[in-house]
Amino acid sequence: VAGGRRAVPARLVERLAASDDPVIACKASLLAGLDPDSVQAGLLRSQIAESPMVRALFRVFEQDVKTLQHTYRKWQGPHWTLTCLAMIDYPPGDERLGPLVTRVHDWLLSRHVLEPPLTVTYPGQGERVRHCASMDGNAIWASVGLGLDDERTRVVVDRLIDWQWPDGGWNCDKRPQAEHSSFQESLIPARGLWAYGTAHAYAPALDAAQKVAELVLQRRLLWHRADDSLIVPDWGRPGPDRIHYPIQFFDVLFALQVMKDLGRLGDPRCADALNLLASKRLPDGGFPLEAPTAVTADRVTSRGTYADWGPTGRRRSNPLVTLAVLDVLHHRPHHAGF
Repeated sequence: VAGGRRAVPARLVERLAASDDPVIACKASLLAGLDPDSVQAGLLRSQIAESPMVRALFRVFEQDVKTLQHTYRKWQGPHWTLTCLAMIDYPPGDERLGPLVTRVHDWLLSRHVLEPPLTVTYPGQGERVRHCASMDGNAIWASVGLGLDDERTRVVVDRLIDWQWPDGGWNCDKRPQAEHSSFQESLIPARGLWAYGTAHAYAPALDAAQKVAELVLQRRLLWHRADDSLIVPDWGRPGPDRIHYPIQFFDVLFALQVMKDLGRLGDPRCADALNLLASKRLPDGGFPLEAPTAVTADRVTSRGTYADWGPTGRRRSNPLVTLAVLDVLHHRPHHAGF
C-alpha cells in the first residue's frame, strides 16, 4: 500500500464491507481504500443515518425533559449521544442534532461546570486547574466530526488550552497533592483539539494536542517510566492493556488511535503498544472487545447505551473493534518491527 502503510487483510475487510450494517460497511470500505470524497463514500455515509445504530441512539430524543437535561448521563445523555454518533461516522451537518449540540455547549459554559466541585483551583496552583477535560474534548471532537461546531466550540477550545497543565495534559483529581496530568483526562482532549486545529488551521490547538502526545509517549503510552509497570487508573481493572469499547478513555487501542490522528505512530515509543495491540488478533483475523464499557438497554440506566455495539469477550471478534484496530495497524510504519 502506498505511503508506507501496511496492507490490510483483504478478505476480512471485504467481508465486513459487504455487511448489511451501513456503519460497518462504510468503515470497512474506507479501510479497503475507497476515496472518502467519492460519490460512493458519500452514499455509504448517508445510509448510516438510517442504520439500526442511529435509530437506537436517536432514542435520546424520546427522553423526558428532566432526563434530557442530564447532559452527561452515562452513557445516554446528549453529550455521549453526540460522541457515539461521531464514532460511527454519522453524516455531518444534520440540523436535527443542533439542539443536542446547543445543550452540550450550554452545559459546558454554565456556572455549574465552571465552579466547584466540577472545576477547582487551589491557592498557589493556578497552573493546575482541576477539571474533567475529557468532557470538553469529546464535545469538541463530536462537534467538529458532525459538522456542527461554532464560535462557542472555539471558546471551549481556548479554555482547554488555557487550562493545560505544565506537563502537557489535564486532571480532574481534586486532591491538592495531585501534580501530574491524568492520561484518562488528556487523550480525549488531545483528539478534540487536533480535530479542531486541523479543521480550522488553528495552530494553538494543534500545539496543545502535540504536548499531550509527548506526555504519553514519554511513558510509551501505557507504562510507568520508573519500573515499566502498567499504568492502571483509579477506576481499576481490567487495565488499559485490554480493549475498552464503545466508551473510550484510556486503553491500548484508544491511545494508539489518538497517536494515529496526531501522526505519531512512527515514533519508536509507540512500538510496544502496537505490538500489544497486534498480539490480540484472533484466528479469524478479527479483534475482540475485551472490556465492555456499556450495557445495551432499552431504557435509561446507569452506563447504558441504546445501541448494540456487537459481540464481547476475549475470544470473539467484534466488527467495530476489528475495524478500529485494523485502521491503526494499517497506519503503522514499516520500520516498527512487527
